[in-house]
Amino acid sequence: MSRPAIVWFRRDLRLTDLPTLLAAADCADDAIAVFVLDDALLRPSGNPRLAFLAGCLRALNDDLSGRLLVLRGAPESVLPALVRDVGAQSVHVSADFGPYGTRRDDAVRAALQADSVPLIATGSPYAVSPGRILNKAGEPYRVFTAYRRSWLDHGWHTPAQTSARTLTWLDADTSARRVDLDTAFDLPALGPRLPDAGEAAALRRWREYRDDDLDSYDSLRDRPDADATTRLSPYLKFGCIHPRTMLHDMRSRTDVDARTLRSELAWRDFYADVLHHRPETARRNYNPKFDALVHDSGPGARAAFEAWQTGRTGYPIVDAGMRQLLAEAWMHNRVRMIVASFLTKDLHLPWWWGARHFMTHLVDGDLASNQHGWQWTAGTGTDAAPYFRIFNPVAQGERFDPSGDYVRRWIPELRHIDGKAVHRPWTQGALFDEAAGYPQPIVDHATQRRTALERYGAL
Repeated sequence: MSRPAIVWFRRDLRLTDLPTLLAAADCADDAIAVFVLDDALLRPSGNPRLAFLAGCLRALNDDLSGRLLVLRGAPESVLPALVRDVGAQSVHVSADFGPYGTRRDDAVRAALQADSVPLIATGSPYAVSPGRILNKAGEPYRVFTAYRRSWLDHGWHTPAQTSARTLTWLDADTSARRVDLDTAFDLPALGPRLPDAGEAAALRRWREYRDDDLDSYDSLRDRPDADATTRLSPYLKFGCIHPRTMLHDMRSRTDVDARTLRSELAWRDFYADVLHHRPETARRNYNPKFDALVHDSGPGARAAFEAWQTGRTGYPIVDAGMRQLLAEAWMHNRVRMIVASFLTKDLHLPWWWGARHFMTHLVDGDLASNQHGWQWTAGTGTDAAPYFRIFNPVAQGERFDPSGDYVRRWIPELRHIDGKAVHRPWTQGALFDEAAGYPQPIVDHATQRRTALERYGAL
């Protein structure tokens, strides 16, 4: 009997367009599908992300006719044990370029060497893998625009022709710490409304968006009231769909909508590349000169942070975004920038406070995109003109939610205020008095803008 391969699923919870399966099929006809519940990754994950992961695993298990083996433990321990139990000849993965993933895979690779079994990495969760693109000096890009040009020139592979039938999937007879998917995640009842999980849901969402809404992507993507973004970020996070699939479907389109969506996918690859080259920036400023930036502290700072977390700052567009986060485990991207600017430049609090809150609550929480998106807004990251960008929360609301529909959707206290006046409710006299306890602005934006410029300028 031939020795099987092991396919170790991580951020690639799908069976179509998965080059890992082709690599495994080159080594063996039969394979064992495994997912490892790794506490080092599960502990910092918020409940919404864990619940969505559980749904994706159940969907993958169904697609594999119930043959997904779920193990719990340190991968460098449970995978070598599984290899020995089933006599596997190779272990196949999509490459992981994150700080922890890189260390984990090095440890697994070293542990497998004792049995002369290779860990074979094929593909990655990105259209262009981190580290692949360098500038003319052989160094990583620091500015997105230049990176995007090289990213477009580099291009990407066509989708891999794979399915559940690419390999014959085996049930594993192992003494390793097997986990029942029905009891693997002990989660409380969730308040947030999560999207349908799994590959089929991801492909359905993409096809619906591609066919019905892509033609308005450029004009509406910054409008939270229109709800016109792809909503694919949770699926991209867990690899239920690969960005290459989307790029391939848009290959013949040169219109502004397709170009803009390609650019957004390039941002995702860019931030993964930045984190790959600078793993310390998951927790520290990309530009170390901002280590000296003065932040507010003490009970007042904590009270302001709590007001921001709960959507009680008195700035409607900020509060609407924070309430959407708690209700849907997701937030519109334009609003993510607005609330991040407010935290860092109006409340003068560290970006990592906000980044941690996002990672706790976001169903699509991705370390590279989240941390570097926060650093971009805070002015500490990959940006040529950092601190001059300070979003006025009122002006942003009036511009991107011009009729106030987004605010009224998430702030019921203000639903009786019509039009864009909802972005300045404190100017509405008796109407504001009827706002059922909605707060006055906790800070004056003009004053805090000057303070921010002074603190940044001092550096």
